[in-house]
Amino acid sequence: MKQPIVTEGAPSPIGPYSQGIICAGRLLFVSGQTAKHPTSGEVPAGVRAQTERCLENIKAIVEKAGATLADVVKVNAYLKDMTSFAEYNEVYARYFPKPYPARTTVGADLPGGTLVEIDAIVTLEK
Repeated sequence: MKQPIVTEGAPSPIGPYSQGIICAGRLLFVSGQTAKHPTSGEVPAGVRAQTERCLENIKAIVEKAGATLADVVKVNAYLKDMTSFAEYNEVYARYFPKPYPARTTVGADLPGGTLVEIDAIVTLEK
């Protein structure tokens, strides 16, 4: 059984996907979030600001599902330019407590001039 998660705290989907899906009541799959602000639609400049906005969007979806960023078990991150990894990593480290989620970070050609996109898998079991 799949249950969609919808929040005004993250941008509305721009295509045929959900912000997040809870699967079997135990796992939340958060769709890739860019740095688009949920109300203004603006995308901030720079990797640090965009990473922060991506993670704030993810946080809103995770919290809407009744979890916290401490419940994130896996993150996939996509950077337009891997030379900005240190800046991205600095911001990322502020959002997740130890033990850190498993993570993959790769370079990618991202849409709309965005520099960062991040998705997550969250455990809902407490």
